[in-house]
Amino acid sequence: MGATGTRHAIAGKNRSAAALQPDVNLRQSDSSSGRHVFYGLPCANCHTYYDADQSVCPVCKSDQRVAPKAAPVPAMADADPRPSLDDLEEERERFLKEFRSELFSANMQINAAASFRCSLEENHERNAEPAAICKGCYDQLQQKADQMEAAMHIDVKEAAQIVYDAVWADPSDPAKTYQNAASALLTEIRKRAGINIVLTTLQPYQH
Repeated sequence: MGATGTRHAIAGKNRSAAALQPDVNLRQSDSSSGRHVFYGLPCANCHTYYDADQSVCPVCKSDQRVAPKAAPVPAMADADPRPSLDDLEEERERFLKEFRSELFSANMQINAAASFRCSLEENHERNAEPAAICKGCYDQLQQKADQMEAAMHIDVKEAAQIVYDAVWADPSDPAKTYQNAASALLTEIRKRAGINIVLTTLQPYQH
């Protein structure tokens, strides 16, 4: 029994030495021929890696290698169905609407200070106050003011003719001559200024 155990121990050491020291003659012949030798699959018995061109394991002399395992093929995900033309058009309209809204909001933030400033900078020596009226209403009032100013620049000859016609229109009451002349002249100025003549029963203020 002792001799048998000794022989097994010596055999195990020889196998370990063979695993650590590959076949020198084989590698020299391979290097001399210029052929590259690669490792193959490990031994099925002792799982030792050895050259792919060797038919048996140099350690345990087994001719079986570990069976190769195919790598699992990942499952292909189902491709998304192609959207229809209606879906694409709806997505396009939604994108354009959001883009225009963001663009308008950005412009309002950038031009907020400039849009509320008075456009007549020559009337302001320093900082202008915020505008309290829109441009359309301002233009309309400016047109009325220009019309009233033009009415006040009535020609002297035209004013004299109006007074003359009013005086001689009703010469029966000399006490109302000046009143008729003034009334006729004011009526003409108001008409040219675009002021509506409102008939009222209120009496003028007496000084």
